[in-house]
Amino acid sequence: MSHQVRVLFVCTGNSARSQMAEAFARHYGEGQVEASSCGINPKGLHPLTVKVMSESGIDVSYQASKALTDEILRKADYVVTVCGYADEHCPALPSHVRKLHWPIDDPAILSGRAPEEALAAFRRARDELESRVRDLLSTLGR
Repeated sequence: MSHQVRVLFVCTGNSARSQMAEAFARHYGEGQVEASSCGINPKGLHPLTVKVMSESGIDVSYQASKALTDEILRKADYVVTVCGYADEHCPALPSHVRKLHWPIDDPAILSGRAPEEALAAFRRARDELESRVRDLLSTLGR
């Protein structure tokens, strides 16, 4: 890659999946990727997102939920939607932006369930996102 590729991860609430993807892209992108995330309806960073990412050695406690705006979209090279709602409600993208869709189950919907069940859902989402981000980065690096 000759320049930093700007990758924007979008989900509904920007509380879990897109936050994890942003952190993994920043962590594994080694300065070649400018990663960010936002939500269609931002809800705030979920505490279990912080917990499961810290288990992977990545601190996301400083990250904050942001709303999707046209300006953010214009600055992206890639937009990755990580849920069906974001995929369906993502505005039309500028012609230079490539869009990818990763349908990842929302772990936050299990927040009201047993703590172990909710934590397991966050870990599943984290592990799937880590794998997908690594695959994306290897593709971008070619």
